[in-house]
Amino acid sequence: MVNLRQSPLWMRSLMALSGLPLLVLLAGCPDDSLPPPAAAGSMPIAATAPSTSRSTVYPSQPTPALQAAKPQTSKASGPSAQQTASQQPQQPASLPNAPATQQTSRKAQDLINRVETTYNSGVSNYNANHLDAARMDFDSAVDLMLSSGMDLKGDQQLADEFESLVSRINSLEMVALKEGNGFSPKVEPAPLDVALGEVTFGPPDPALLGKVNAELKTTQSDLPLVVNNYVAGFISYFSNSQAGHAHLVASLERAGKYKEMIQRILRENGVPQDLIYQAVAESGFQPQALNARSGAGGMWQFMPFAGAYNLERNGYFDERFDPEKSTVAYAKYMKGLYAQFGDWYLAMAAYDWGPGNVQRAVSRTGYADFWELLRHNAMPAETRAYVPGIIAAAIMAKNPQQYGLANITPMAPVLFDTVSTSYAIDLRLVADLTSASVSEIVALNPALLRMQTPRDIPYDLRLPPGSKQVFLERLKDIPEDNRASWRFHVVKAGETLDDIATNFHARATEISSVNEITAANPMATGDELVIPIHSSGSNGEQHYKARRGDTLVTIADHFGVTVEQLRSWNHMSTNTVAAGRTIFVAEPVRLAPSVRASRTKRGARTSVKASSRSSAHSPAHSAATKSSASNRKSAPSTKAGAKKTTKKK
Repeated sequence: MVNLRQSPLWMRSLMALSGLPLLVLLAGCPDDSLPPPAAAGSMPIAATAPSTSRSTVYPSQPTPALQAAKPQTSKASGPSAQQTASQQPQQPASLPNAPATQQTSRKAQDLINRVETTYNSGVSNYNANHLDAARMDFDSAVDLMLSSGMDLKGDQQLADEFESLVSRINSLEMVALKEGNGFSPKVEPAPLDVALGEVTFGPPDPALLGKVNAELKTTQSDLPLVVNNYVAGFISYFSNSQAGHAHLVASLERAGKYKEMIQRILRENGVPQDLIYQAVAESGFQPQALNARSGAGGMWQFMPFAGAYNLERNGYFDERFDPEKSTVAYAKYMKGLYAQFGDWYLAMAAYDWGPGNVQRAVSRTGYADFWELLRHNAMPAETRAYVPGIIAAAIMAKNPQQYGLANITPMAPVLFDTVSTSYAIDLRLVADLTSASVSEIVALNPALLRMQTPRDIPYDLRLPPGSKQVFLERLKDIPEDNRASWRFHVVKAGETLDDIATNFHARATEISSVNEITAANPMATGDELVIPIHSSGSNGEQHYKARRGDTLVTIADHFGVTVEQLRSWNHMSTNTVAAGRTIFVAEPVRLAPSVRASRTKRGARTSVKASSRSSAHSPAHSAATKSSASNRKSAPSTKAGAKKTTKKK
């Protein structure tokens, strides 16, 4: 039986609110032949980064079955299932002379509006096949209700919304699980990983050899492409095996996100452009791939050696997962290997097996030629298959018509702006300032191991394209020491100061003070507010020992974090906390974004160990008043680059 995302948030929510009925029961599990869904993480680091056009994530696509699960068309997803996302549940009529009741109803409706907005974002991500981002949005929608402090069982309006929300998410979850993925897609095995153990190297097929040799006469490559029974074996496998062909297609589609960047760096370092196909063997162009056995990580599967390859690793970021910096390291390393061996095939073998091992094999046999080493069985099976597999992928990619690859649509290049930081800033604040989602910011910064940039260490923070100017303008209003905990908010129509304070777990008096909101200078729609927040580290705390009567909801409210964050950081599935238990109230380090179960790297590659826990956020500066009324600006009319207008007194 498949573990349903290790008890997803919406299911755990039902356990927390036992008084609410379960509307839709799980009626079964995905077929055993389908791969199990990936384990849920604290943040969707593998979320698809923004690009210039809609991307396709292979192999799992939303199918027409999704149409039956969408809230606006589903007939089996709860009482509110026939509402569209834009329609809100009707408020009960207010009793005359009952201002308290009216206030409660208005707050409930405001909560429902925010929940529906977050849920609709999840539906959009789901339809775009950004499954990890969708899961985060759906979890956030449920978390908004659980951590609101409102009576979800006693208020019929909220009870109906919660039931409807859980039912709709359940419907989408089940469709995704039937596709074999859930909302947390796994990092796929690289094509060569799939091929190992399945490719056979029998007598060469004369027809296939003749065909490939004829193609090579017109194939342009800056690598010395050859064909023999080993290369032909991989070509036959990638052509005729359904799994092999699918993984190769997926890799070549993903290559579009990084192809221009990789080829530019290879060209700048004077190495062959077609070395790009080595990424097919290493990771299938997945920058967050991590070998669970060896610890090799990133698009080029570098080992976690301290100071190796000029890639920095610390408690805040790991540049092996940075697509551009790791590609620079790869190009320089391959150039050095070629200088050592004078042969690109031996350089590839050394990259996989280790240069020392290849050098000893050359000395032992007397052959400085990859194919002779292969014939003399002087290398392990993985390395013997490694180079032919890369050559086969290059030949097929350069002759797409002949190998059923003509209809591949490469994903659009990942675009971003960059700002250099030497201060700690929370990624949630970055999302606020750029009007982006947190998952979008996380996807653009795969090397970050925490939800914030490091303090006093230079880091190139990537932002959505076109957002740099507005980011820097808005950032000026937030004291540097508070960027790890404070937030930013553009006032929406109908919002009150209390609403904003409740939403951010902040104090209305401090928001007023920092932004100089007074009766004479009231807050208005479109104002840009700095939100001072006392972070979980406001008193140097990173751990908390639970007391009698504590729940995750009360602890989350006290430390200004969310219930789901506490669950994720402490691997908990319910709101109950035993008295005396010590739990994390700040985010620990996440060294491994995702895990790729693959072959064990040898030679130059060993295992990775977990790093230390993160330190607490810097304390909020409650007395800071840098943001004055003159700095309380109206929101720009576009996402980035629009001129701001100072609010008139």
